[in-house]
Amino acid sequence: MLRFSCLGSGSEGNATVVEASDGFVTTRVLLDNGFNGRQLRQRLARAGLDLGDLDAIVLTHEHSDHVGGVHALRRKVELPVYCSVGTARAAALQAGFTEVVAGEIVAIGALRLMPFAVAHDAAEPLQYVFSDGDRRLGVLTDIGAPADDVFSALAGVDALLLECNHDAEMLRASAYPPFLKARILGGQGHLSNAQAASLLGRLDRRRLGLVAAGHLSRRNNLPQLAQQALAAVLGCGEHDVLVADQDSGLPWQRC
Repeated sequence: MLRFSCLGSGSEGNATVVEASDGFVTTRVLLDNGFNGRQLRQRLARAGLDLGDLDAIVLTHEHSDHVGGVHALRRKVELPVYCSVGTARAAALQAGFTEVVAGEIVAIGALRLMPFAVAHDAAEPLQYVFSDGDRRLGVLTDIGAPADDVFSALAGVDALLLECNHDAEMLRASAYPPFLKARILGGQGHLSNAQAASLLGRLDRRRLGLVAAGHLSRRNNLPQLAQQALAAVLGCGEHDVLVADQDSGLPWQRC
């Protein structure tokens, strides 16, 4: 069985628990942690977990909303960390991490991870497909322009957590300074609703049964806009598209 629970998704902090069970072993990894200790414990408790239930931390990149709570977490519990060398260096993880390389499968207990490279303004960012050997969950956030490798990695996933960071018109009309708008809209920035929908439209969706929008901007997006954009591609009702938001995340979902 493969399932996941997003503890929160957005520029104020990101963390997702992915769990696989093969009938003998249950493995839970924490994908990123941008929350302080109190916030993380509270969010884990909502999912029926505590720190001792985690088996490893997997990191996508070094930005503070993804790794800001990692050092404090490691001082509380001894957990192996998996990430790219570039992320480890940029996040000051000088030791005690396991190197992850794009395209090379990583085995952690009952979980299998397939990391893939993405275009984002970070040292060596990765995103992941998680599998229990049967079902597959794709996670894609913090990306500007997807390359062919992204479509190959996500082909045939059963569930997808997909960035819908902003509505482009809302962002352009916002009070953000020009340099920040340019960064977000650029090829190493973040996906708009329209870009996420376009990406989804190009994916092999034959097995896709669950889609959740994530990493929504509080100021430059609305959940309904993200849902409408993805639902138009999927041919479903907008409320059939889930939203992993900043405050409440997303409760356990089976893939």
